[in-house]
Amino acid sequence: GDITTLEVGAVVNAANKQLKRGGGVDGAIHKAAGPELQAACDELGGCPTGQAVVTPGFNLPAAYVIHTVGPVYHGGDRNEDSLLESAYRNSLRQAEYHGVRTVAFPAISTGVYGYPLSRATHIAVGIARQWLREHDRPEKVIFCAFDAATKAAYQAELSDEA
Repeated sequence: GDITTLEVGAVVNAANKQLKRGGGVDGAIHKAAGPELQAACDELGGCPTGQAVVTPGFNLPAAYVIHTVGPVYHGGDRNEDSLLESAYRNSLRQAEYHGVRTVAFPAISTGVYGYPLSRATHIAVGIARQWLREHDRPEKVIFCAFDAATKAAYQAELSDEA
């Protein structure tokens, strides 16, 4: 799917620490939202790995963009799992704070940051399930897969057998 077209309360952007327009989902979100998004990101001054910050959605159907920085994968021995968990939790915390009912996530860190897809989807789904059990908002989490491999990984993780 195309996360930039989803009519949700917030979309999550897989951002870089500088909150500068990059490639992949970040570039697509910036392009669709318009130049106001970069201006708003510049005012924030960056975001550490595992944290999340919020801007308006500008020209997106989503009211908000939650920018989170996932870890670059270095083989799993540099606290990557914990940082990825934090990126998802802090994004959900921001959604809750802003009263968002539905939030859409891309597959954070699985592109140029090199996180193994099956490991990343396991973390994403586990954090989302736990959050939804323990919190009232958001009420719904969408995982927006850009390609068939990502869709298959999320379907496998979300299946009853997982």
